[in-house]
Parts: sequence; structure tokens; C-alpha cells
Amino acid sequence: MPRILAINGPNLNLLGEREPGVYGKTTLGEICRRLEEKAGEQGVELVCYQSNHEGEIIDLLHRERAAVDVVIINPGALTHYSFALRDAVAAIGVPTIEVHLSNIHAREEFRQNSVIAPVAVGQISGFGPLSYFLALEAAVEIIKAAPEGGPRR
Repeated sequence: MPRILAINGPNLNLLGEREPGVYGKTTLGEICRRLEEKAGEQGVELVCYQSNHEGEIIDLLHRERAAVDVVIINPGALTHYSFALRDAVAAIGVPTIEVHLSNIHAREEFRQNSVIAPVAVGQISGFGPLSYFLALEAAVEIIKAAPEGGPRR
């Protein structure tokens, strides 16, 4: 079964209570449960992961690179400065979709730049939790378009 890894970076464990005017009231747990359910309906497995630690996220990407077909990542603040995460995304060779709940391009200047975007196949931002579901749809299409049903090497 094709496999998608959904990674969530720093502070996303606080969704639903952290700045609800910006990020909404839906918790990360709710998003992940609905994503996993929707993925199952599409015939793919989706695994959600969250960490507040850059190194743990990088280690996960390295460890899972041969076992996943697509990565969906909301790097949180790591988006704007983590060259180590950017290099890990580039190094693993797995199609990666960058996701943000808010429209980072309409926020503070420091949030408008992503060091991840240049090595991602695409970026979806500004649609709240729907951003994740749009990314899931894109991930499924990437899997379908790949030779033998999956981009995994």
C-alpha cells in the first residue's frame, strides 16, 4: 500500500489553543485523524508525526525515506531558517509537499520566505486545515502518476 508521511514541526502540537485567530480551533489530533481516514478511503496509508525538535524531524526523514512515497510537511517556524531541514528534504529524494495553515505570504515579513519551498514539489498555504487535505489530494495524484503506482525508489 502506498504510504504518505505527514510531518508537523514546532508548536503545531498546540493547534486549537495557540493563536486561534491565525491557526483556527482545530487540533492537530483532529486533523491527523481526518487525514488518516481520508487517506484510507483513497487506498493509501498516512502516518502523522509531530516534533518540536529539528533533529528528530531530520532523523525521521532519513529513517523513513525508503518506506514512504510522499512527504507532506508543515515545518512551522523551521520553514524560514532551517537549512538543515531543507537539505534533508532535498537529500532523501521523496516528493515533498509543504503545507501551512495560514497564508505565510500575507504575514510578517520574516514568515514570507521559505527555505523548504525550493526543494518541495509544491506549497499549499492559507486554507487552514483544508491545506492538509489539498496536500493529501496532490500526494495521491503524485503516487498515481508514478511508475508502478508509487514514486518510491
